[in-house]
Amino acid sequence: MAKLISGKELAEALLVKIKNHTAKLNAEKQIKPGLAVILVGTDPASQIYVAAKEKKALECGFHSVQHILDRKTPEDIIIALIKKLNADPAIHGILVQLPLPPHIKEERIIQAIAPQKDVDGFHYINVGKLTTGNLDTAFVPCTPAGAMLMIERFRARDLSGLDAVIVGRSNIVGKPMASLLLAANATLTIAHSKTKALDEVCRSADILVSAVGKPQFIRGNWIKKGATVIDVGINRIAAPEKGEGKTRIVGDVDFEEANAIADAITPVPGGVGVMTIAMLMANTLKAACWSIGIIPPKL
Repeated sequence: MAKLISGKELAEALLVKIKNHTAKLNAEKQIKPGLAVILVGTDPASQIYVAAKEKKALECGFHSVQHILDRKTPEDIIIALIKKLNADPAIHGILVQLPLPPHIKEERIIQAIAPQKDVDGFHYINVGKLTTGNLDTAFVPCTPAGAMLMIERFRARDLSGLDAVIVGRSNIVGKPMASLLLAANATLTIAHSKTKALDEVCRSADILVSAVGKPQFIRGNWIKKGATVIDVGINRIAAPEKGEGKTRIVGDVDFEEANAIADAITPVPGGVGVMTIAMLMANTLKAACWSIGIIPPKL
């Protein structure tokens, strides 16, 4: 039976630290970290995510602003709003909730955000800093940043001598995760759903990170005995045992099978997903500190 890497437990501890540092920053420097979230359209999942982010921001003592725009809002209007937020000294972090409607070029919107307010870590400048190992001045994307903290919890900050495999090559998770693992001295393989003999590649991993977006794709016999398994996947599947039309959330890894072989594993839900919002709050606090020229606290 594997040890459970609880995202809820780690996130709650991190949020307590953020709340305390925010109170101190406000008392000593009269500044509140400000987070602005832009939502275009009425996608139900996006609405839930945005509401959760606002709730956590307010709990941390942040200044929180939401801009809810019609799905048909022209691209130039969104960019004009971003430019206004870039110039607002009360806003330290700007986040555009993805996905965007088809008529909007996602890349153009993301690159309009000032790099020093890009708390999602998607701007080319932050991507470049991350890939060149300049982590001290970069915003790291929230999901891989949270996953890395979970790995450190059960391994170490220095992963020298350990083999890590990432299944997934997205710009949001797979590629930044690779940069973080390399920075920690892991020996790295990036794989994906089209990798030849993927099961054998996975079995080589002391640390296996799955971000492929396929429910229960990674089977138990793909996992090395004693491995640390980080399941980034969030997939909804039918759950007829709950009743007609009911669903449940599962990861990319078959949890029951993996649980019998791995040394440590993240649950889904309650794992990496919970950490993502906590890391967004951490990035926003960091942005506020940088905005007045002080070194952000070590969290």
